[in-house]
Amino acid sequence: MLAGPTAVGKGTVATAVRERHPEVWLSVSATTRAPRPGEVDGVHYLFVSDAEFDHMVEHDELLEWAVVHRRARYGTPRRPVEEALAAGRPAMLEIDLQGARLVRDSMPEALFVFLKPPSWEELVRRLVGRGTETEEERERRLATAREELAAENEFDVTIVNHEVHAAAEELVSLMTVDQGS
Repeated sequence: MLAGPTAVGKGTVATAVRERHPEVWLSVSATTRAPRPGEVDGVHYLFVSDAEFDHMVEHDELLEWAVVHRRARYGTPRRPVEEALAAGRPAMLEIDLQGARLVRDSMPEALFVFLKPPSWEELVRRLVGRGTETEEERERRLATAREELAAENEFDVTIVNHEVHAAAEELVSLMTVDQGS
């Protein structure tokens, strides 16, 4: 499980892992939020309607789910995770703090990795630099980020995201990866 505060680079690190280590299976979360520029349905997220998300919840199709930043819902589809693990593939979930806590309850044997920014100032710079949120949304995300950073000790390992590829390689090194595949 890979978790950390908003704008820390979870998605960017996960993409770097996917590009350099195709043997690692990466879960694609479902979300009710609209796609950001450049995001592709089924690759970055499964973009679903509120009704579709409700159906997934009602039919226990999500390993975890939560309302994030008081707006959109995000969740991890259960079946693909179970199939990847059954096939013996190293599996990675990129989730938020709420999701990590729920997954810990159902999969305590998993490795929980916290991705941390080099500094608070860098986190703010990255969030503002994205240019994808309004000022109100940024303030809400920063308030949530403070809470998420305070939960670092709930994780097994912390990786500081100074540089994307270094963080990705450190993450992969923590996983049991069959280098022969």
